[in-house]
Amino acid sequence: MPSARRTPSRRTGEPRKPVTPAYFRTATLDLHEFEPEAAYEGLAFTGLDLSGRESESLEIAQCRFRSVDLSGSLLPHLSLTDCQVQTSNWANVRSDGGAVHRAIFEESRMTGFTVTDGKLSDVAFDQCRLDLSGWRFTAFDSVRFTGCNLAGADFTNADLRGARFSNCDLTGAQFHHADMDGTRFRRCELDGIAGITSWRGVIVHADDLPALSYTLAAGLGIKVDLE
Repeated sequence: MPSARRTPSRRTGEPRKPVTPAYFRTATLDLHEFEPEAAYEGLAFTGLDLSGRESESLEIAQCRFRSVDLSGSLLPHLSLTDCQVQTSNWANVRSDGGAVHRAIFEESRMTGFTVTDGKLSDVAFDQCRLDLSGWRFTAFDSVRFTGCNLAGADFTNADLRGARFSNCDLTGAQFHHADMDGTRFRRCELDGIAGITSWRGVIVHADDLPALSYTLAAGLGIKVDLE
C-alpha cells in the first residue's frame, strides 16, 4: 500500500516563493495543447480553455496561469515547479503521484481537485475553493492554506506534519489515519470533521477549541449532557 510518510520531519514555516522569469512567453492552444507527454517552461497561460485534457507525463516549470480553464483534466505524474495559478478553474483535475514544488494558487476554483500519493512542498493556497478535494497518501512540506473552502476534503493517510490551515472552512473534512504531529490550525471551521483520533500532536489556536470540543468528545466516546 502506498504511503506518504517518506521523511522523518516536515517544515511548517512560510512556503518559499516560486522562482519566476522576468519575462513570460505567451502560450497558445496550437503550440501548447497539453499533449500526452509534454514539458513547458517560462510560459504565460492566459484565458485558455484546456479543460478535459489527458497527459500521462506533463512537466510545467516557471509558468503562470491566469483565468485558465483546466477543469476535468487527468494529469497523472504532473510535475509543477515554480508556478503561479490565479483566478483559474482547476475543478476536478486529478493527478496520481503528482508533485508540486514552489507554487502559489490564488482565488481559484478547485472543487474536487485531487492529488493521490503525491508530494507538495513550498505551496500556498490563498482564497481557493477546494471543497471535496482529495489528498490521500500525499505528503505536505511547508504548505499553507489561507481562507480556503476545504469542506468535505479528504486527507486520509496524508502526511500533514508540514501543513498549516488559517481561516479555512474544513467542515466535514476527513483525517483518518493521517500523520498530523505539528499540523497547525488557526481560526478554522472544524464542525463534523472525521478521524479526530489522528489529531495527536496538532497545534490548535485557542479560538478553535469551542467548535472542536464536541468532535473531540465524540471521538473519545464522551457523552455531553446539555441539560
